[in-house]
Amino acid sequence: MNGQRKRIGILTGGGDCPGLNSVIRAIVKTAINIYGYEVIGFNDGYLGLVNNRFKKLTLTDVSGLLDKGGTILGTTDSFDPFNMVVDIDGEKQERDMSDRIIYNLKMHDIEGLIVIGGINTITTGYKLSLMGVRVIAIPKNIDNDIPGTDTTIGFITAVNTATEALDKLHSTAESHHRLMLLEVMGRRAGWVALESGIAGGADIILIPEIPYDINKIARKILERKRNGKNFSIICVSEGAVPAEGTELPDIICPEQIKSVYGVSSQIAAQLEKLTHLETRVTVLGYLQRGGEPSPSDRLLSTRLGVEAVNMAAEGKYNKMAGIINNELCPIDLEKVANKCKHVPVDGELVRIARNMGVSFGD
Repeated sequence: MNGQRKRIGILTGGGDCPGLNSVIRAIVKTAINIYGYEVIGFNDGYLGLVNNRFKKLTLTDVSGLLDKGGTILGTTDSFDPFNMVVDIDGEKQERDMSDRIIYNLKMHDIEGLIVIGGINTITTGYKLSLMGVRVIAIPKNIDNDIPGTDTTIGFITAVNTATEALDKLHSTAESHHRLMLLEVMGRRAGWVALESGIAGGADIILIPEIPYDINKIARKILERKRNGKNFSIICVSEGAVPAEGTELPDIICPEQIKSVYGVSSQIAAQLEKLTHLETRVTVLGYLQRGGEPSPSDRLLSTRLGVEAVNMAAEGKYNKMAGIINNELCPIDLEKVANKCKHVPVDGELVRIARNMGVSFGD
C-alpha cells in the first residue's frame, strides 16, 4: 500500500437489530487504538459497496454509540449484489454486480472486509471470498439461527422485549379470561419464541421445528380451564406451521388479516371457534429489532467486534467470529453460508419447557 496505513472496510447488512452500533464502535476503536488502521464504512450494506457510498470512520464517529439502537451505517434488507435489479433502457433487469465490489475495494486499498449480518449477508460474504475478497463475518440477527456461535448479536435483547410483552399480557389475559397470542419473529427457527416463552411463563409455545395440531392446542386450553385457569398465554413464532393432515379450513380472510396479524390470526380464529373463549393477538414485529441493546448484547457485540479486528491483524480471513461455550471460536465461512441453526426438538430447552407443563401443540 506504498507506506499507507492498513485499511479495513465494514458494513452492516440485512435487518437491523440492537447491538449493531456497539459492534461498529468496537471495531473502529480497536482498529485505530490498537493497530493504527483506517476504517472505511460502507453505507446501506452491500448496496453501498456496489455504489461506492462510504465514509472514513473516526473515533469521534463512534463516540456514544454503545447504547444506541440501529446502525449509523444503515442497512439494506434482502439485497443480493449477485442478482441486483438495475434499470437498463427503462427495463428492470437482474445483473451480477459483484465485480463492482471487487473494483471498489481495490480502489480504496482495503485489505479486508468485515461484514456484520445474518445468514444472507454472511453467504454473500462467502461468495465474495471465493472471488478473492478477504472477509471476516460477525453474526447478528434476533432469530439466533446462525450456526457456529451460541448467540447472535441482538438475540438477547429481542428475548428481553418478548418476555416483557408476555409479562404484560398475563395480567390482561387473567382479568378478561382470554386467550392471548403473542407472535414473535422467527421465520426459520423458533429460538425467540422458545426462550421468551419459557422466561415469560407461556402455557403454549409454537415454533417452526415442531409442527402443531390445532386440536391438541385447544385440548390443552380446555384442560387448563377445567383446572380453574380461565386464560392461556400462547407464544407463537412467525414460522409456526400446522402438522400435516391437521390443517383446518381458513376461518378468516388471509389477505385482509394475515398481513397485519401474521400466522397468529388464523390460529386465534380457529382456537376461538374450538374453545369458545375470547381471543386476542399481539404481533411484536419490528419492536423486537428496535431500542437500546441489553448489557449482554453490548458485551457480546464488543467481544465480537474486537475479535474480528484481531483476526484481521492475524490474517485469519474468510471466517466468522463466533462464540462457543463462552469462548471466542472463529469458524470457516463455508460452514455457515446457506445454513440455519434450528432449535433441537429433543434439546434441553424443549425438555425443560415440557417439564414445566408447556405444550408445543404436538
